[in-house]
Amino acid sequence: MSHILTEGHHLLGAFAVALDLVGTFVFALSGAVAGVKNKFDLFGLMVLAFVTGNAGGITRDLLIGAVPPASLVNLQYLWISLSAAAVVFLWSRKINVQGKLILALDAAGLALFAVTGTEKALAAGLNPVMAALMGMLTGIGGGMIRDVLVNQTPFVLQSDLYAVAALAAGMVVITGNWLHLPAFVGLLMGSALCLGLRLMAIFRGWHLPIARTS
Repeated sequence: MSHILTEGHHLLGAFAVALDLVGTFVFALSGAVAGVKNKFDLFGLMVLAFVTGNAGGITRDLLIGAVPPASLVNLQYLWISLSAAAVVFLWSRKINVQGKLILALDAAGLALFAVTGTEKALAAGLNPVMAALMGMLTGIGGGMIRDVLVNQTPFVLQSDLYAVAALAAGMVVITGNWLHLPAFVGLLMGSALCLGLRLMAIFRGWHLPIARTS
């Protein structure tokens, strides 16, 4: 029985890592596309891709004491980020930087990072509320720094659903854990909810109430 439990734990860990790597690639793509939009050179694209794909996870790991952060130990994160920058650089002439590609890529990265960040925080022993907040931080961290570097107001500070979508994803993971559902179910459902909320915000204009000045 212990062998089965251990094997299941390893499979879950591998699944979460796979989601994390996919999220890194997608977020790095969004960073590189933002760099193309703002006329960064190749080196600038690589820096922006790495920062966007890894800053949120690095911040989370530092806060929960998982040091050194996975992104700085596992070279896969670096190569994935640089690969994303290379893909965007090579295909830059075919990318509509004025469209909603950055937002769509950002939505996918946010969804994946929100759930994997929450799962990692739970595994580190954080209480459910703080684990959900760590998941939200993982999702919004890289995008915030990307937006600051390209001199744009971060999405998270604007009116459409962003941090709220990431927090909702984390709460789904927490609820699945509380109900003793298979962890991958919570990861998939949470990421689907977050992605759905972000896409509705992008394409349907869903947003939180805005403070009125008159």
